[in-house]
Amino acid sequence: MFRATGVILQVRHFTKMMDLQVHHITAFMNVVVSLPDDPARRPGADGANLSRRALEALASEEYRAGRLTKPELRQLLSYETLDELDAFLKAHDVFDAYSMADLESERQDLDRLGF
Repeated sequence: MFRATGVILQVRHFTKMMDLQVHHITAFMNVVVSLPDDPARRPGADGANLSRRALEALASEEYRAGRLTKPELRQLLSYETLDELDAFLKAHDVFDAYSMADLESERQDLDRLGF
């Protein structure tokens, strides 16, 4: 049996307005996840923590799949700095693609700069 209540995620949608400047309109969408009674009643399954973990899981998968950019992910998770975002990505085993061509390009840049 599933509970009628569940985890509510607030997912922000980003819409650009046509203007001289780009403005972001933030609209919230609630996503309800129904959980079986047993896990929902477990100690430590408080709603706020569970909601945050569900949001982080969704956000990390959307970023990994290429459906969110780093700035969008940072805003979605309400991180103020890139260091916070990088720590989040590392903790969720999400790493940017880095090829041998990228390494060679950076090596050439460092050579050019005298390092």
